[in-house]
Amino acid sequence: MSRQVLVRNAHVVPGSGPELPGTDVLCTDGVITAVAPGLEARAAPGCEVIDATGLTVTAGFVDAHRHVWQAPLRGTGADMGLPRYFAEVLGTALHAMTPAAAAAATRLGAALALDAGITTVFDYSNATRSPEHTDAIVEAFEASGIRAVVGHGDPSATADVRRLAARTGRVTGALAILGPDYGDWDEAVAQLTFGRDLGLTVAAHAGGATVRRLHDAGLLGPDLQLVHLNAVTAGDAKLLADTGTAVVVTPTVEAVMGHGASAYGRLADAGARPALGVDVVINNPPDLFEPLRDTLRTARLATGSASLPPAADLLRAVTADGARAVGLGGVVGTVEAGRRADLLLLDGLGHLTGERAGAVVSCLTATDVRTVLVDGRVVKRDGHLVV
Repeated sequence: MSRQVLVRNAHVVPGSGPELPGTDVLCTDGVITAVAPGLEARAAPGCEVIDATGLTVTAGFVDAHRHVWQAPLRGTGADMGLPRYFAEVLGTALHAMTPAAAAAATRLGAALALDAGITTVFDYSNATRSPEHTDAIVEAFEASGIRAVVGHGDPSATADVRRLAARTGRVTGALAILGPDYGDWDEAVAQLTFGRDLGLTVAAHAGGATVRRLHDAGLLGPDLQLVHLNAVTAGDAKLLADTGTAVVVTPTVEAVMGHGASAYGRLADAGARPALGVDVVINNPPDLFEPLRDTLRTARLATGSASLPPAADLLRAVTADGARAVGLGGVVGTVEAGRRADLLLLDGLGHLTGERAGAVVSCLTATDVRTVLVDGRVVKRDGHLVV
């Protein structure tokens, strides 16, 4: 028997066309099957009906870069720069983490994300230190109800990476490498080739120094995800845009930890499609509303305009462009038939009579996340997690 959920009478922000007030969203077996008014007649007996009157429905947010295992360290690094981070977090804390601890940390990180409306997370996972760690992390994500792309952080563990690459469904695999900006060029090329041969998205931290070399070597492309890029030039940003390379910025962490000015504007101006990430929670809230507003403020300061860029345009950085950056561009990121039913029901804007996407970006917080669905299953209902 099919499992159906009907979200009724919502103001839908589809992300793929005009906003749709007074609209229903019908989900069948985890897939959005219809978006239109008056869908109750199409619902099967036993369909769960969620009254969304006064609420705003968007695609679930996609966190395109997070080190999920660091969830228990939240708040420990308010004044922590990169040298201390490498020593204390990636040194001491990481190497003390057992598989059981990795599982518990992953469950906590997933819960924090879901509570804030993040339905998909790309986990750049330093914690995949053994097959037992990898299994613990995957199992924790499966139990949490979130959609996760687990970036294996040890490319030398080829058998474990291959095992992760074979996964399908709500929790899938990727490869997380150091990258040529911070490591050996030949090693980075070999790792990128290995990941590509497995059909994986390959993620790397990057300052921007090797973008042109990657381009000249024919190594840029949609299955390569470069994160941060604070030093990228306008010309190199154009190379990334022209090759469709996935780019992710984490503006709040980049500012707090001294990475440099966000590259979002340079990337967007060049025609790239930058996504946003939380990155770490040692000094940063576990939601994407703050990075959205930080990006909006920075962009408005650059343009000197009260309306450029439009706030609504930034919403795609945590929906459609986020999905694309983690290799799920055809799976999630918009509210339209055929996409997986990852949805947010947001409170606080029911008094508005016009478009709401800009208000979601400029005004809402994680406390406005009322109900969350992943794969058509309710994981947060009326303000409370149920997984």
